[in-house]
Amino acid sequence: MPALLRVAHAADLNALVALENRCFRFDRLSRRSFRHWLRAHHCGLLVAECDDNLAGYVLVLLQQGTRLARLYSIAVDPAYRGQQLGEALIKAGEDYAHQQRRLYLRLEVRRDNQRAIALYQRLGYRYFADSPDYYEDHEDALRFQKRLYYQPRNAEQLHLPWVQQQTPFTCGPACLQMALAALQEGYHPNRTEELLLWREATTIFMTAGHGGCHPIGLALAAHARGLKASVWCNQRGPLFVDSVRDPAKKAVIETLHAYFQRQAEEKTLPIHYDDFGSHQLDDAISAGCIVLVLISTWRLDNRKAPHWVAVSGSDDECFYIHDPDPGEDQVPLDCQHVPITREKFEQMRKYGQAKLRTAVVLGTH
Repeated sequence: MPALLRVAHAADLNALVALENRCFRFDRLSRRSFRHWLRAHHCGLLVAECDDNLAGYVLVLLQQGTRLARLYSIAVDPAYRGQQLGEALIKAGEDYAHQQRRLYLRLEVRRDNQRAIALYQRLGYRYFADSPDYYEDHEDALRFQKRLYYQPRNAEQLHLPWVQQQTPFTCGPACLQMALAALQEGYHPNRTEELLLWREATTIFMTAGHGGCHPIGLALAAHARGLKASVWCNQRGPLFVDSVRDPAKKAVIETLHAYFQRQAEEKTLPIHYDDFGSHQLDDAISAGCIVLVLISTWRLDNRKAPHWVAVSGSDDECFYIHDPDPGEDQVPLDCQHVPITREKFEQMRKYGQAKLRTAVVLGTH
């Protein structure tokens, strides 16, 4: 009798926990985790029933604001292996991600699990990265992905190293360190340099917390470290001043804006008071430049916060970003080469009521 594939429900909790314990010695999902995923709205938890027994499950997570899904976990009861249940569950997970209009499904697999690797490759998954010491027993993980709609004519450009920000307010410096690591041989990102970059580029105040990084400040910091830098901005006048209410804080932001402008003029650093559109972004990527873009995080985490990301590539449908700040339920690899449709990216890169659009283009001399 063929397996019945269906959406998991609360009554499956005990069976899911028991199945997890039968299938895995390490890295097991806990009862609490299963309870969370059974209630969550940004995931699909599907099960396979055989002979009225829960014989397997697949868990697929959706990354908010993107076209990316992650096959987070899959298990088949040892008593039901050899019946192609694993393949059926993977395809069910792909169907779920496809229905949710995701472009890519990504997964991790143990380096020593050759049977699973062979299955993923047969189903069209391609290796794109690895993660050393990923599992509890210190085994490495291999990362695979599958394009769910079509293979892009222009492949992702994967040359950009990813750097995780070390504080809640240093997204700009982390992105700049990605560019430095990509463009300068032997450059090694570190926490001290990240904080020093922030000190050079910060507006001191922004919204309710620490100041973010001014695009001209980031460009000046890049210039001081030997990169060719230019700034694109669709607005003149002090940036981010509307993000604070205190007149004293506004005065600080305005003072720093004027200082950054004077420094850029002295160093003949180009500032283009125009929008940096999709065509310019494509041209910059083709020329080997790294582009840092300010976005609003509203479409990523429902917070209207300014956030710097680095663009790692593009194709006909998507831009790909390195996000330096892993969010909840994410691992660092979920933040690398994240596909975002061109339409969605245009919406994301508008910040504040004034719809600020700004970018820093970095290259070598």
